[in-house]
Amino acid sequence: MSLQIKSINSNIGAVIEGLDLNQADTELLQEIKQALLDYQVIFFRKQSLTAQSQVKLAKAFGTLHIHPIYPSMDDAPEVIVLDSHRQDLRDNDLWHTDVTFSQTPPLGCVLQAIKIPKFGGDTLWASGTAAFNALSEDLKHQLRGLTATHDIRKSFPLERFGTTVEDRERLENSFRKNPPVVHPVVRIHPETGAEILFVNEGFTTRINEISEQESDAMLSFLFEHAVKEEFHLRWKWQEGDVAIWDNRCTQHKALFDYGDEHRIMHRATVNGSVPFYKVAS
Repeated sequence: MSLQIKSINSNIGAVIEGLDLNQADTELLQEIKQALLDYQVIFFRKQSLTAQSQVKLAKAFGTLHIHPIYPSMDDAPEVIVLDSHRQDLRDNDLWHTDVTFSQTPPLGCVLQAIKIPKFGGDTLWASGTAAFNALSEDLKHQLRGLTATHDIRKSFPLERFGTTVEDRERLENSFRKNPPVVHPVVRIHPETGAEILFVNEGFTTRINEISEQESDAMLSFLFEHAVKEEFHLRWKWQEGDVAIWDNRCTQHKALFDYGDEHRIMHRATVNGSVPFYKVAS
């Protein structure tokens, strides 16, 4: 059995049909991995993964991350629960690449839709590869070799996430464990070799080699450029949908436009490696 793949647009995204992820064998998992490299984010409809099945699927891509902020499932600490009735999820309504405040940001994520609101709650993904390729040659040359600071505090401020003594202590502990880190502004994909624009509004605070004023102006431009319509897709969820995305070359935004409607998602995150930029010899 080979995958039935339908591309969503020319820059990013594909839907894979006719497959029960619970039954995916080693050969199919290899095809899924290749599809992820080819399309950057892939979707499966009408799935029903248990927590352990979701962990098993995610582990096909690597070891799994334990998030320092969000709660997880009791029987699967690798699967975090994003529940709009239990948490403030407004920070997800901002373009971001997951956990770039880490020295080793995630390789990718496996996200399952458990409960979908009656309206709203779509997620958008944008291709950092397409965004970089669309820049002028002069700007590409300027950005290669620059570095930027990424900080957990930008998306997890104490005034929102430290409202109780317990939450404040937990958040301050996360701050201590996750000091600001530095990543290349343009990274190389470790498997495809593609150049990727690797800054995001959620966590990037400063381009280090230029003045603060120049950095603010450049980041403002890059944040807007990276998520232009031609570089992104919009996914309208159905219960049972599973999305897998390559966090190394994408950013995403989960719309918080459903008011008090209930939205629950389960996410398993695959550990990644240190981002790098290496000039071709």
